[in-house]
Amino acid sequence: MSKILKEKLSSQIPALREEAKSIIKNHGGKVIDSVVIDQLFGGMRGIKGLICDTSSVGLDTGLIIRGVPILELTEKLPEEIFYLLLTGELPDEKALKEFQDDLHKRDEVPAYVWDVLNAMPKDSHPMVMFSTAILAMEKESEFRKAYDEGISKDKMWEPMYDDCINIIARVPQIASFIYRKKFNKGDMIAPDKKLDWAANFAMMLGVKDEDGTFAKLMRLYMVLHSDHEGGNASAFTNLVVSSTLSDAYYAFSGALNSLAGPLHGLANQECLRFILKMREVIGHTPTDEEVRNYCQNLLDKGGLVSGYGHAVLRITDPRFTAFVNFGTNTIPGDEIFKMVKQLFEIVPNLLITQGKAKDPWPNVDAASGSMLYHYGVKEYEFYTVLFGVSRILGFSAQIILARAMGNALIRPKSVTTEWIKSRLQDRYIKIIKQKKT
Repeated sequence: MSKILKEKLSSQIPALREEAKSIIKNHGGKVIDSVVIDQLFGGMRGIKGLICDTSSVGLDTGLIIRGVPILELTEKLPEEIFYLLLTGELPDEKALKEFQDDLHKRDEVPAYVWDVLNAMPKDSHPMVMFSTAILAMEKESEFRKAYDEGISKDKMWEPMYDDCINIIARVPQIASFIYRKKFNKGDMIAPDKKLDWAANFAMMLGVKDEDGTFAKLMRLYMVLHSDHEGGNASAFTNLVVSSTLSDAYYAFSGALNSLAGPLHGLANQECLRFILKMREVIGHTPTDEEVRNYCQNLLDKGGLVSGYGHAVLRITDPRFTAFVNFGTNTIPGDEIFKMVKQLFEIVPNLLITQGKAKDPWPNVDAASGSMLYHYGVKEYEFYTVLFGVSRILGFSAQIILARAMGNALIRPKSVTTEWIKSRLQDRYIKIIKQKKT
């Protein structure tokens, strides 16, 4: 048991609860923001309706984890990031070592999980396999057992913590098993308890890594994708499911299903596919002019350049910058990586000129696939599983804190189109009357 992390969080919870109660008591009836019709019809885009203290994403800043910009965290281990997400502090050496040891102690995957995965059709998508494996482990839930025994609401975070740490400890083995089974890479590789979480994952994937740079990439990948506030589709799904007092296994499986969509986590493979197709159509490694003409022609026909534009950001995603920095230092001559940089130099100006996007800048997906492709992970179907392994860190921190704070059931109110029309009509009549008077 990682006592330092759990005790650190436990010591913070009373003050966090009191702060929330005070805000609600003294200011609960105040209006901070209003909803516009665009938001009602636009998937609730930008509506402020959740509290998420693990991270924030600013229009002009990108991802900030507990007040620290993501570009200042790229040399940290994923375990350190999880500690930061949960407590607002980075661990010292002792706390980090204890947490890593706890993960190793919890990493045994129940044998029936392998049976479930082996029984699935060979053509199952890796994300289906991953989500299924997580859900199959639900019988292990400490949270469900504690709830059935009548645990008090203020103690619910503790079994939720155990469920989440157990899942974090086991997902590298599960994901690497899926990769090796699905793509005929050979037998499962046993974990090495001497390695950190991401390096262990890299080793179990079986990717050739003589100089250790693939392990470094996995550490970076897991850090960059670990969290992205609470309103993105998968994080929101995670919070909604958990708010019903379902355990982490249900919540994570649902969140992963959301992550699997092409408008969310699947985008990373679409970006790489775009680059490979462009090279295939052109017939060779393209010049800048050929890239410009290809993208211009695509835009003229109403097409999209994968990886450009973001639902929130109005700047280049700093996570993209982190990947480009890594690639520049480790694989500067890689053909696909060079094309990533070409697109970055060319596409934003095309989009600005044509007025095709409010945000013409690249997001993290525009670069991440090229890194994986270089190191031999060329099976794009698996890329979203990698995303999911990382994001489980954020999912975990968010629902542990949600239970610690006793957050309410998430239950927004929907309205009908007729309701909108009637309000617009009432507003129009009111304006006419005001003009007459």
